[in-house]
Amino acid sequence: MLKNIRRFTLRNLRKMRFLPSKLYVKYHYEYFSEKKLNLKNPIDFNEKIEWYKVYYRPKILTQLADKYRVRTYVEEKIGKQYLNELYGVYNNPSNIDFDSLPNKFVIKANHTNGHNLIVEDKKKLNKKKTIKLLNKWLRKNQYYRKGQEWAYKDIKPKIIIEKNLKENEKTSLIDYKFYCFNGKPKFLDVHIDRGENHKQGCFDLDFKPLPFSKSKKYESISANVEKPSNLKEMVFLSEILADKLPFVRVDLYSIKGKTIFGEMTFYPADARDKFYPDKYNPIIGNYLKLPKLSNKQKIII
Repeated sequence: MLKNIRRFTLRNLRKMRFLPSKLYVKYHYEYFSEKKLNLKNPIDFNEKIEWYKVYYRPKILTQLADKYRVRTYVEEKIGKQYLNELYGVYNNPSNIDFDSLPNKFVIKANHTNGHNLIVEDKKKLNKKKTIKLLNKWLRKNQYYRKGQEWAYKDIKPKIIIEKNLKENEKTSLIDYKFYCFNGKPKFLDVHIDRGENHKQGCFDLDFKPLPFSKSKKYESISANVEKPSNLKEMVFLSEILADKLPFVRVDLYSIKGKTIFGEMTFYPADARDKFYPDKYNPIIGNYLKLPKLSNKQKIII
């Protein structure tokens, strides 16, 4: 009974995203993990991600989380040849010239997570409804929408339109998500068949399966997944992009052997999804060496 009451209380408290960060993340973490958060000595991976939200706030994180402004960083670090083709960027969706766009493209919000519209046939697109949807996206703030993911808080909302990377012979793209700790990729999280039967699996840097997965929400990859021919290049590029960051996940695609940058994120799944089996959460948490706060520091900037 008491457990149910506590669960109900936490469910409501985690909706109060106006609360001070140090207080809010404790409710957020306990609700999703059913464990108390120790900000003074975090151990599990998601505990450290909650710490990251509160205390690690260099301004560059806002640029890197911004799906439009990160392009400048990528171009400077590894070259524009690794960027997806950009068709346009808009402050006002009403200014989109749909007639000038190719038949297939992808529309994204630069300032949030999960706001993507994949257009396979422009002729079937309801432009009026699409503009209404995009305006709705622009009113969102990821910081208040989810679990106070700080890097998104001050991103100026925009709509970006990019090339549809989907390969003709495949039903959906394969996502290669490189978990980088202290500037070094440690392992990758691979997602396949997102549009149909979403599957996921974790692999080492030689593409050998690891004995843990990121979430129980997705079916584990059971069939053999072909090692991408450009894996070494993707590992190398993720290391360059992750330079000097305590933690970042670098998402890349492999299109017919060509590496294409996806995005960078600092709070995988908003610290909601833990690794399974549970014993790997402190092991992976140990990879993340959090920077030290000096006696006078309240946050790291």
